[in-house]
Amino acid sequence: MTYRHKREIRSSTFDARRCFLIIAYFLTFTLATGFIFDQAFAFKITEPAEGAVLTAGQTVTAHVDLGKDIGIVSVRYYWYGEQDESLVEQDEATSTGTIVAPVVLTGRSDHDPAFGGALRVPKEGIGPMRLLAVAEISRGRLGTRSVFDEVIVQVEPKAEITTIDFETDKPLQLGRSGQSSAFGHVDSMGKIFELPVVADFSDGVTRRISAPSTGTSYQSSNPKVIKVLPGGLLQIVGNGKTVLTVANRGKQAQLDVDVSVNEEPNEPPIADAGANRTVKAGTKVKLNGLKSRDAEGEALYYAWSQVRGSKVALLDVNGPEATFQAPQVSETRTYRFKLRVTDKKGADSLPAFVDVTVEP
Repeated sequence: MTYRHKREIRSSTFDARRCFLIIAYFLTFTLATGFIFDQAFAFKITEPAEGAVLTAGQTVTAHVDLGKDIGIVSVRYYWYGEQDESLVEQDEATSTGTIVAPVVLTGRSDHDPAFGGALRVPKEGIGPMRLLAVAEISRGRLGTRSVFDEVIVQVEPKAEITTIDFETDKPLQLGRSGQSSAFGHVDSMGKIFELPVVADFSDGVTRRISAPSTGTSYQSSNPKVIKVLPGGLLQIVGNGKTVLTVANRGKQAQLDVDVSVNEEPNEPPIADAGANRTVKAGTKVKLNGLKSRDAEGEALYYAWSQVRGSKVALLDVNGPEATFQAPQVSETRTYRFKLRVTDKKGADSLPAFVDVTVEP
């Protein structure tokens, strides 16, 4: 074999190896980038992180990962309590005046970080709070659409509690003569209710601490008159007098309560909001409360509300089956709804919740 033939064979072998290496590198790169892009590249709040412990009144940096969404024009940020029913519209352009949570920050592309920035934690915040970020996406002549993400953080004030107080009449009389008998205002045996509790702190801020998640606990001196239920709710179970005690962070307050209602036995109804489910975007969703029941077999009054997710147009909120149109989403998002039912005597149920997960 001549030298020229040997050199051609070596050159051919080298070219084959080089070609193989290039293909292998390309496949590796493709698989790697494919794996990366297959990750949940959704619009997501990255700062503050889910579960972060923040100080009331402090300034933190808001940061979002835009994921695979393109054409984002701005990102609006909102703070509200974990179970607040003050949500914001999915698309501000179609708002009908139901935006009750104020915008605390509007992030744009020229901000640092982009679409984020300095975000102040509410100075009156305490306990679990939700941060909602709604991104507006331009679709040219098709208008705009929006996507959202939310995280729950724990807010703690640095200041100490100086005083606690029930924000109600003192002494509190339930079932007193002349009381309105309109639905939702009548006191009756079995009625479940809650009382607003506020605390003054050494930083001069008054904060609502009714929820046990803020560290508040309740006690009744006579559980045969007022019984304490989970979630800071109270239930009328008999006539007579009792003293309610509320405590938080070493401070406490007391409230004298006098109950005088119709002694006809009445068990509170039970709300059933149906099973959690997953639906596709654009689907008409029907929330089912038909399994709610009353021990005495009385007709029920229904009250549906939304407590999680960017606000949807919820219809028939006072019927057993509320409906809404599942919004368009770029990634899977969860919406939570609450149902409470009331019987004809005015006894309310404990709240029931249902989650509806919407997929693209």
